[in-house]
Order: sequence, then C-alpha cells, then structure tokens
Amino acid sequence: MNATVEVICYKSKVLNNGNHPLMLRVTKDRKTKYISLGISIPSKEWDFTKNQPKPNCSNKEHIEKIILTKKTQYNSKIIEFTANKKEYTPQILVDAVENTLAPKTIEELYCSHIKTLIKTQKIGNSQVYSYSLRSLRKFTAGKLNIPCSAITLDWLKSYEKWLKEKSCQGNTISQLFRTLRRIYNLAIEQGYASKEAYPFDKFKVSKFNTPTAKRAIEKEEILKIMAADLSDRDFYTRFSRDIFVFSYLGAGINFTDIALLKHSDIKKERIYYTRKKTGKIINFKLSEQALEIIRRYASPFYGDDDYIFPILNKTEHT
Repeated sequence: MNATVEVICYKSKVLNNGNHPLMLRVTKDRKTKYISLGISIPSKEWDFTKNQPKPNCSNKEHIEKIILTKKTQYNSKIIEFTANKKEYTPQILVDAVENTLAPKTIEELYCSHIKTLIKTQKIGNSQVYSYSLRSLRKFTAGKLNIPCSAITLDWLKSYEKWLKEKSCQGNTISQLFRTLRRIYNLAIEQGYASKEAYPFDKFKVSKFNTPTAKRAIEKEEILKIMAADLSDRDFYTRFSRDIFVFSYLGAGINFTDIALLKHSDIKKERIYYTRKKTGKIINFKLSEQALEIIRRYASPFYGDDDYIFPILNKTEHT
C-alpha cells in the first residue's frame, strides 16, 4: 500500500497570532507522520472539508504554491520507492524527502552495528562483526563504501570463491556470511535496502555448515595447568591461567560473563550472574581456590560496582 499525502490545518494548535499551522500529513499502513509547512492561516480562511484554502483566503496563491511544491516532492518519492520496490514507512519517506536520512554504505552499517554491540556490552559479538568487516575490506581492497544494492548473488559467489582461495574452512565461511546477512537484514529494517532485492534467498548460507567433532581436555591435563608454577612468568600469562581455572571451577562460565562479573554478584560465597548470551540467571558456589583467584585481583579500594577481574578496566600491570 502506497502512502497518502495531504495538507491539513492543525486546528487544535493556536499560534500567538491566532492562526493555525498548516501541516503535511503522511499516512501509510495506519502509521502517520506530520510535517510543518512553516505557514499558518486563520481557521475562517481554510476549507476543512476539501483541505484547501477558501477562495477568500488573503494569501491563497502563495499558500497553494507551497502546498503543490511539497506534495509533488512527496508523491515523486513515493513513485520512486514503488518503482524500486523499496519498503518504507512514513518516517523513512519524510527523511528521504527532507534529506535527513543519508544513504548508508555496507561499511557504515557494519561500523554502526559494531558500536551498538560495544555500547550494549556484547563484546564477543562485536569481535565477530569486526572480523567480518576486516574480511570484507580485504576482499574489496578497501572499497567497501558500497550500497546494499551492490550485494548481488554474483557478488556473494565472488566473495565465496575468494574465501575458499584463502583456505577458509566451512564454519568460518558460514560465520562470515551470516554476519553479512544480518547486516543486510538490518539495512532492510532501517530502510536502506529493498526486501525484493534480497540476495540471500538464492544464496544459501546453510550449505557451509559442517559438523564439528567434540573436543575436550582431559581432567589430568587441567590439573597440570592448575598446578603449574608460573611465578617466573609475566602477568598476562599468569592471568590467562587464572581465568581458565576460574572458568573451570565456575561451571564453565564463559569469558564474556567473567569479564562482566562485579563484586556485587557475590553473595554468601556464591556467584549470581545473568548470562549475556541467553539472559538466563545462573549461580554457582565459589570454591576456596576460586575465592583465592578473586582476592588475587581485587583492588584494595574496590566497591560493589567494580569489576572482579581487570579485563574491562585500564589497570596497568607488569
């Protein structure tokens, strides 16, 4: 369904001069957006049935010219969107006409999404998208400032061929295409891409999925790591071992959740946290060895809101 554009006299709002503002009303799919035309009129000079100035309007020709120009701009953009089969909302239409929505390239969409992930502390996901972005920059020789419309079936096949020539494995290729597909879907949601031109309907990412054999480290090897003397090694080597051991003692808690742990999450020698990936609340008992690891990295003046481990802060170590 195409949008409808009409001008109304906003009678419920009265300006200081007693006039009422003229507003452009854009309606589509039961959603409405109002835009001021920057002009006003006395209610007695407006025909509320026909939504146009009355014959006796004191500034009739000037007002009609402004209305005609603005409606022509919007109707032209509607025709353009329809011809290109572009999905849009009243807000997207308004932004397109008023030039407030600048077209975004694939690179800009990636960078914007990565910033959002970092801001919402989805560090692991941000690293996945950053890796995908670096891969695409290499594939395009740094020329990734391209619109979504440039991502065609042939383009995807070329990228696939390039990845295989670089000896990328199936699961890595699958991850790279899944992140690119997600960026494209976000572009559609935000009005930067057309759903009808969606290239992933024919390019199936699932074909790259390959089963991965389960791998596990033996308990004896874990005990050797825990008992290893690292007193002569640097801070980061010792810290990496401690984080590995803490994860093992903490029922397999992953690195992202460890990084986000705060002292307020400790209650009666138990850790309570919300898993970042699933949102599920998890808790486990802290063994004496796990408590010792926590004490090892605690600042003398830490508070409840401080992170337990020096991962997200900028503490210097030697």
